[in-house]
Amino acid sequence: MSIRHGILALLTQGPRYGYQLRTEFEASTGATWPLNIGQVYTTLSRMERDGLVAPGEQDEQGRVVYAITDKGRSELERWFGTPVAQADRPRDELVIKLAMAVTSPSADVRQVVRAQRTATMRALQELTRAKRAEAGAAQRLVLDSMIFQAEAEQRWLDHCEVVLAAAPATTQETTDDD
Repeated sequence: MSIRHGILALLTQGPRYGYQLRTEFEASTGATWPLNIGQVYTTLSRMERDGLVAPGEQDEQGRVVYAITDKGRSELERWFGTPVAQADRPRDELVIKLAMAVTSPSADVRQVVRAQRTATMRALQELTRAKRAEAGAAQRLVLDSMIFQAEAEQRWLDHCEVVLAAAPATTQETTDDD
């Protein structure tokens, strides 16, 4: 999700100032995507330039509240209606790490898999605990997605171990001798 669209979605609930947007964004995503307040104000400035939000008057504490414009609502509607393509998602660092470990004579690929499995299991346990503590639907959906991704990662790591066990000896010789 882009910060821009997340902020637009929050502004459909009514005008907000930057710190409110940051706090509500983090709450909506189950604090899985922390935002720097500078990111919020930079994004608001760009969205104002693009006509997606309009600044209002300052409140008694000098904070400017922003409201979504009709153009912003149209942009948000377009975003909600457009599926996220796999190509639009960030690269998978774990896949890259394992691919590089398999080709690197200095890497113990099996240890890389074991270390990742341990970390993923720990994360899965933490996510499950967090899910039990969360009450909001938005937070639950975010946590459910993260749990499903962690479970899928565990299955993929199982698959990696099977593939590595069946790999020709030349691939494994470099890691077994270290």
